[in-house]
Parts: sequence; C-alpha cells; structure tokens
Amino acid sequence: MDSLSLFCTAALLAGGLYWFICILGPAEQKGKRATDLSGGSISAEKVLDNYNNYWSFFRRPKEIETAEKVPDFVDTFYNLVTDIYEWGWGQSFHFSPSIPGKSHRDATRLHEEMAVDLIEVKPGQKILDVGCGVGGPMRAIAAHSRANVVGITINEYQVNRAKLHNKKSGLDSLCEVVCGNFLKMPFSDNSFDGAYSIEATCHAPKLEEVYAEIFRVLKPGSLYVSYEWVTTDKYNSENDEHVEVIQGIERGDALPGLRSYADITKTANKVGFEVVKEKDLAEPPAQPWWSRLKMGRVAYWRNHIVVTILAALGIAPKGTVDVHEMLFHTADHLTRGGESGIFSPMHMILCRKPNSSS
Repeated sequence: MDSLSLFCTAALLAGGLYWFICILGPAEQKGKRATDLSGGSISAEKVLDNYNNYWSFFRRPKEIETAEKVPDFVDTFYNLVTDIYEWGWGQSFHFSPSIPGKSHRDATRLHEEMAVDLIEVKPGQKILDVGCGVGGPMRAIAAHSRANVVGITINEYQVNRAKLHNKKSGLDSLCEVVCGNFLKMPFSDNSFDGAYSIEATCHAPKLEEVYAEIFRVLKPGSLYVSYEWVTTDKYNSENDEHVEVIQGIERGDALPGLRSYADITKTANKVGFEVVKEKDLAEPPAQPWWSRLKMGRVAYWRNHIVVTILAALGIAPKGTVDVHEMLFHTADHLTRGGESGIFSPMHMILCRKPNSSS
C-alpha cells in the first residue's frame, strides 16, 4: 500500500471513529456527547465505588424500605445514569406508547402534553413537576400550556442540567428547578394550581408519603395526575419468571419495591384526594411502549463499544461500562415485563384536592 492510500485509509478510520463517538452519541437532543459522559456529581475516580455502593443497597433490603436511606440511594443512581440516559435516550426519562406515523420524540411529547391537559391549567398558573429529572417533560409542558412549571429533583447534577437545557430552549422564564426531596418539599401549603408526576413517585419508599406532600402543596380544587410504575393484574408472585422480571426492574431502576395497580387509588383516597379517573395507558389499543427498547438493541451494542473504548482511554470514568451494562439488562427486564403484561410504567391516576381542604 502506497503512502497516499495509507493516509486516506487512516483519515477514513479517524473520521469514522470521530463520527461514531462524538456525532452519533446524542439521542433525541444534541447536547450530551459520548466524550462528555460523567458520574454526575460524583468525581470520576469514585464512580466505580459508588456503583458498587448502589448494588450494596440490594444486599440490605430493610434499608431500601427506610425513608431516610432512600434519598441517598436514588441520588446515587441518578448520578450514575443521568448522562447515559441523556446520551442514549433523550431528555425525557420515561416511556410512552408508540404512535403509528409518529417519531419516538413526538410520541414522548404528546404523552407529556396529555398530562398537563388532564390537570386543566391555564397560562400563567403555577404547577409542580414532582421528580423532574433534567426537565424534558417540564419544557414540553411549559411550551404547550404556557404555565409556570416548578420542578423538584433529589439530584443536584440534574438540577444543573435542567437549568442549562431550560436556558438553551428559551423556556427559563417559565421553568424553575429546585433541588429537594419530594417527601419533604420546600414549598408552602396550598401554593400550586396543579401538579403532575411522570414515572417518578415509584422511587418513594411509601407512596402515601409523597401523595400526602403533593396534597399539602396543592390549592383546594386543583388537580394532580401521575403516571405510575405498577405490577398489573397479570402478575403472579408465585411465578418465578414474573418475580425475576420485577426484581430486575427494581434493581436496575432504584426502586424500593414496585406497587400493585390496586394500591394506587387506595393510597390517593387515604391522603384525601378524590379520584377523578384511573386508566392504564399501556393497555390496548395503545401500541407497545417497549418497542423502542427492542429497536434500540443494536444502538446499545454500538454505545457499549463506545463506552468501553472511552473508559479504556480514561475519557469516561471507570465504572461507566458497568453502569451501561446494568441498564442493558434492565431494558431486557422492562421489555419482558411489557410483553408479558405484568408491568406497566404508565398507570394513570387523576386526582382532585377537595375544595373543602385547608
């Protein structure tokens, strides 16, 4: 091979590697490249230790069920996965039913807009996003409703990412982000005109505690909608395969324990809510929400190669490969849960705080 051919081949390989790692990385929105993967608020040299600490929670199940321990557990999880979620999935950390003829991005946006439509808020009113992540749903909802959205997340790194995205999208005047525990929210009683949570309250050790906090901060007469992660009526706790799938989802998503669909209305009523509507949005005729996970398996292997290379080169923190592999196994459990019908990430409940509440 002459020198010109060798040079052209090397240039082609270098260009392909740059495209593969730097350009192809971001999923739904540009802004998070593979070369920027980090451990959130965790320093690079401590990512692997924190990953091991995360798994240690599952060897101490009684601590997972203790409210005082859960915030650290969830905070560690989101430090580990936030960059990978943004890079490989997008800025909205949730699922949505597939819609024929619509992109995943459009299906996600419509799923989010439906939530704010259900709580019937008007432009200029103040609403609460309970567990806002990096603010993907917040921005879609603010743009759609023109309401002022206040989001709360336990993770400081997510707060900073959300503020950055809010400013870039020109929605920072409508979107505010607060770092805090949704079990003890730093908001006054009766201060919000509406509230929503999209696949977030599943992280609470006791659903009653977070529902009670949401009830407290809502104005009387206001509506709250939640998309809940639940086991369905098809789940059989005596079926070993069912148990394996559900435990896999719990381990890979920082969940103290998945709840039964039958517990949601009971809990809402217990804290004082009137239940206006309840529906599993994953049930037919809705298209499978897990189809994106199955379609993304090729992308996973591509991304895993990228992460492995970057970790070997010292660009990505040691432990990133372990986190990425964990998320792949979790995706498999989620897919199996969806295909078998034993799990839903979008059991919708719409509640009203009675006008008589004070």
